[in-house]
Amino acid sequence: MTTNRQTMFLKLAILFSYLIASLAADESPGFVYNGFRSANLSLDGIAEITPNGLLELTNKTVQRTGHAFEPNPISFKNSANGTVFSFSTTFVFGIIPEYPKLSGHGIAFVVAPTRGLPGALPSQFLGLFNRSNEGNTSNHVFAVELDTIESNEFFDINDNHVGIDINGLKSVDAAPAGYYDNLTHQVKNLTLISTKPMQVWVEYDGVQKHINVTMAPFNFGKPKIPLLSKSLDLSPILNETMYVGFSSSTGSVLTSHYVLGWSFKMNGQAQELNLSQLPKLPRVGPKKTSKFLTIGLPVITISIIFAAISVVVYVIRRAKKFAEVLEDWELDYGPHRFKYKDLYIATKGFREKELLGTGGFGRVYRGILPTSKIEIAVKRISHESRQGMREFVAEIVSMGRLRHRNLVQLLGYCRRKGELLLVYDYMPNGSLDKYLYDQPKVTLNWRQRFRVIKGVASGLYYLHEEWEQVVIHRDVKASNVLLDAELNGRLGDFGLARLYDHGTDPQTTHVVGTLGYLAPEHTRTGKATASTDVFAFGAFLLEVACGRRPIEPRAPTEDVVLVDWVFGFWYRGELLEARDPNLGTEYVDDELELVLKLGLLCSHSEPTARPSMRQVVQYLERDVALPELSDLSLSGSGLTFTNREGFSDFALSYPSSMGLSVTGSSSIVESLLSGGR
Repeated sequence: MTTNRQTMFLKLAILFSYLIASLAADESPGFVYNGFRSANLSLDGIAEITPNGLLELTNKTVQRTGHAFEPNPISFKNSANGTVFSFSTTFVFGIIPEYPKLSGHGIAFVVAPTRGLPGALPSQFLGLFNRSNEGNTSNHVFAVELDTIESNEFFDINDNHVGIDINGLKSVDAAPAGYYDNLTHQVKNLTLISTKPMQVWVEYDGVQKHINVTMAPFNFGKPKIPLLSKSLDLSPILNETMYVGFSSSTGSVLTSHYVLGWSFKMNGQAQELNLSQLPKLPRVGPKKTSKFLTIGLPVITISIIFAAISVVVYVIRRAKKFAEVLEDWELDYGPHRFKYKDLYIATKGFREKELLGTGGFGRVYRGILPTSKIEIAVKRISHESRQGMREFVAEIVSMGRLRHRNLVQLLGYCRRKGELLLVYDYMPNGSLDKYLYDQPKVTLNWRQRFRVIKGVASGLYYLHEEWEQVVIHRDVKASNVLLDAELNGRLGDFGLARLYDHGTDPQTTHVVGTLGYLAPEHTRTGKATASTDVFAFGAFLLEVACGRRPIEPRAPTEDVVLVDWVFGFWYRGELLEARDPNLGTEYVDDELELVLKLGLLCSHSEPTARPSMRQVVQYLERDVALPELSDLSLSGSGLTFTNREGFSDFALSYPSSMGLSVTGSSSIVESLLSGGR
C-alpha cells in the first residue's frame, strides 16, 4: 500500500511540475505580426522589411540566403522532465519568381539553437545547412520546408512540396503542396510559385508527441484535415532554449520570397492573423489600365498622325538594324545562311539572360527560331577583315553536312557587319566541364562518363576517317563537349575546324587551340593534323577520368601538369588513385585503368607513337587490347621515358614553372605551355 501511494504521489508531482512549467512558459512566448512594419526582427543575408511592411527574405539575386528570426530566445523544454512544450504557429507567405514556371529554392519555418544559421549555403540547402553539417544530430534544428526545386540528393518527391525536416533536408515526411477540401475530403493542389499568398499552420502537441502541418489558399480558412500528420518526439532534437524564424535561399533563377504575417504561441493556439491588415504582395505583370469613357476627335487625329510617323521611323530603323552583308558568292549557300533578323528575335536581342557561355572566340546564346520553334545555340565571332572569309564560310557550309550522333549539328551561319554567327543545335544539358569542375551541383557517374568518352571518340573517328573529307577539329576539350537530353556526349564548336582531302598533306596555319591541349609538333610546325586532335583527346580523357584541368596552378610560380601528375601515380603502381574523388567507389576498375592509360598514350610527344582514332575506338570497345606502356625511371633531370613499347626517348626537367628546360626531341610540357588562345 505504501509503495502504491509513493508511486501515485510521484506521478502527481511530475504532472504538477509540468503544469507549473506550462503556466510559466505561457506568460511570454507568444507574438503576432500583421505585417512587419514595426517588427524588431533579427535579419541577416539579403532579408529586409519593405516600406509597406512585407518581410522580404530574398530579392531577385542569385545564390543568396536570407534569415529572419524573433530576436529573443524562447524556452521550449520543461526543465523538470526534459520534454518539449506544445507550440503553434501560422504565417502567410508568397513566392514571386522572375519566370512563371521557374523558381528557386523556397522558404522554411525554422526552430534553431542560434539566429542566422551561420555557414548555411543557398540553393538546395535553403539557407539551413551546408555540405559538412547536413544531417548531423548536433544541428538541433527543426524545420518545415516549402520547397520549389526537386533535389535528388535529398530524395525530394517533386519540385512543389511541403516537408518536415529534422537536422537535415531529407524530410522525415513530405507531401505535394495542397490542402484537403472540407466537403469532399479530397486534396486540392497548390502551386507554391503561383505568386499568390498562402497560409500555413504548424502545430506540435507536446503531450501526444505529434505534429500537424496544414496549408490553404489565402483567406480560405484552416482546413479540418492537415496536409502532414506525423508522430514525432522533438525532445531529443530541441535544446531548452531555441530561436524561431524563417530561412530562404535562391539558386540560379531570380526569385523573391515574402512573409506577409506571422503568429506564434507556446502552450496554446497561435492567435489568428488579421488578413485584412496584411500588406500586399508586389504586382506581377503590367498594371491594369482603366477604360476611357470618351475621347475627343482632335486627340484621335493627333494620335493617328503620330502613330503613322512612328511606324515610318520604326520601319527605317528596323531595316537599318537588321541590315546584312551579302556578297554574290554567298548566293550558293542560301539554305545554310540564316537571316540576322531571325537570330536576333530567336535570342531576344542577344540578351544576357540567354547567354550560355563565353569562350576565347566568342559568346554563345540560346535561342528559339521564330518560325520553326527549333531550339538553337548561336555563337557570335568577331572578324576584322574579309581576307579568307569566302574560304572560311565554304568550310563552315561543308561541315554543315556532317551527320553523326556524337557531333553537335552545325546548322548554318550568318554574316553581318563585323561579326560572323554560327548556328548549332541546342544541347539542353550544357557543356561537360560544368559537371567536372568548380564543385558541380551534379556530377556524372562512371557509367555516364565512359559513355561520353566513347561517344566523343566515335565522333572524332567519323571526322578523321569516315566522312568524305578529313575534318581536323583543332579544339577538342571538355568545354566543347556538350550533353544532350540523355547525357550523351556530342563534340561541338567547329569554328576552328579545318578540312582537307584524304591522302593529302594539311597546310601550315597559325597555331590555334587551348593551352593544355596543344600537341608539341603543332606549336613548332603550325600544322593541325589528325594526330594533334588525338593529343587533345588524350588530355580530354585524363580530365574526364581525374576531374582535373590539364594545367592547374598550385602556387604563384608553379603549375600542376595533369599528364605528369597521372604519370606519377602510374610510376608508383597506384594509377587508379588518380581518379576523380567524386566518383567514390562506383566505377569499373578495368574501364578506368583503360581510360587513364589510353590518355597517357594519346598524350605521347611523338605523333607516330599515338594511336589513330580508329584504334582508340577499338581499344575502348575492347575489340583490340591496349598495348603495355613503357616503364618509367627517375633521373636527376626529372621524369625520363625509356625507349620501349610505348614511348620514345625524351626527358623533362622543370625546377620551376618560370624556367623550363627541355631535352630530347619534344615534350609534353612544351606542348602544354606553348600557344593557346
